[in-house]
Amino acid sequence: MCSRSGEVPSLRFGQVVIGPPGSGKTTYCQAMQEVLTHLGRKVVVVNMDPANEGLPYKCEVDVSELVTLADVMDGLKLGPNGGLLYCMEYVEANMDWLENKLKQFSGCYFLFDCPGQVELYTHQSSVKNIFSQLSKWNFRLCSVHLVDSHYCTDPAKFISVLCTSLSTMLHVELPHVNVLSKMDLMEQYGKLAFNLDFYTEVMDLTYLLEHLAADPFFKKFHHLNAKLAEVIQDYSLVSFVSLNVQDKDSMIQVLRAVDKANGYCFGDLEERNLQAMMSAAVGADFQFNTTLGVQERYVDTSGKTVEEEMMDL
Repeated sequence: MCSRSGEVPSLRFGQVVIGPPGSGKTTYCQAMQEVLTHLGRKVVVVNMDPANEGLPYKCEVDVSELVTLADVMDGLKLGPNGGLLYCMEYVEANMDWLENKLKQFSGCYFLFDCPGQVELYTHQSSVKNIFSQLSKWNFRLCSVHLVDSHYCTDPAKFISVLCTSLSTMLHVELPHVNVLSKMDLMEQYGKLAFNLDFYTEVMDLTYLLEHLAADPFFKKFHHLNAKLAEVIQDYSLVSFVSLNVQDKDSMIQVLRAVDKANGYCFGDLEERNLQAMMSAAVGADFQFNTTLGVQERYVDTSGKTVEEEMMDL
């Protein structure tokens, strides 16, 4: 267990796990808690979702002790969306409660399981302000943005995911890792038009636009889609790490990306050597081979489409 202390530690590392409803945030926190514990890290999981009930992991700090969505909806006669916005504003207004809860733990790694309402990370400022305050308390955080990988099977939905991911990155203002979750279930919703690395590395989106234009419904929106793709490519920020929470190697791959993003791999909380640091510095060189391994494991590549043959050329 983590040691408890009345003093705020000088530096604390962690992840804020965000993403749309159903993307697997709580399952990810449970699996990451197990992986980190196995690696010898002392983990504190913080439930930041006032609507989250029946938590499958051991939760050291639960925001439901401060406010719950059910109470807000009942007391203020709000719907689920408005109620959740109010809950996060309430948490922002009572950050002293959260500070007192968190400062009990020293020498720990933190996982913040956040709500799933997309507007909280693209428009509304409460969650952003909460993250900003955590940074002022010497937390070194990385936002882990989970999106369901089955969106890759639909070009229109994938463009939507890219726009949401980019908007979230710009609004949250934290080191950021985008994750395609549920890789083992992806092809249940259809086949990919391109190799997996096209989606993880977000390559030339003109190929995707050509594929989208084949649909008569989306053909009339070609100019709009082209402009959205242009915005995404001009920023050149969005890329993804693939994830299957049941695969230990996949979890380690995500953890390495997060450790580089929040600076944990360059700290002194664990024994490190020059070789490990150099591996972190050049890790991107091996991303392509890792993606190929994931594709071979979870994606049926038999019977290539025309688009795949074009990519091979």
